[in-house]
Amino acid sequence: MGESRGAAGHPSAAGGHGAGRLDADPVLGLLPPARPARITFDGREVAGREDEPLLAAILAGGVRVLRTMPKTGEARGGYCLVGRCTDCMVVVDGRSNVRACVTPLRAGMRVETQIGLGPSIATGVNTPIAGDNGEGS
Repeated sequence: MGESRGAAGHPSAAGGHGAGRLDADPVLGLLPPARPARITFDGREVAGREDEPLLAAILAGGVRVLRTMPKTGEARGGYCLVGRCTDCMVVVDGRSNVRACVTPLRAGMRVETQIGLGPSIATGVNTPIAGDNGEGS
């Protein structure tokens, strides 16, 4: 009770989520400055840094559910965080199946939880090839 809910009624870590950002690395020292950038995730503003992985900003913003399974509706978040699995797939600017862990953040991105196979599967518009995150190879 009192638990905040994210997309599709799944628990969200927003507010009091314990996530934060590092300004310094224990080995490398201070991190280089980066331009701040704002995106939206399911209509909620999230702060990030230009060119960081989209997933970094989403996690720092307290989001833990990125997509749901097509058949069961189970919630999924990041798993491998290096672009090899599909657990961080989100919808970015209307395009489904975008891997948040390897997609550079750009100011103004409109990011949404991917429900099942995503909207492009249902409409047949802009359906990406399996494994393609739009970044090329």
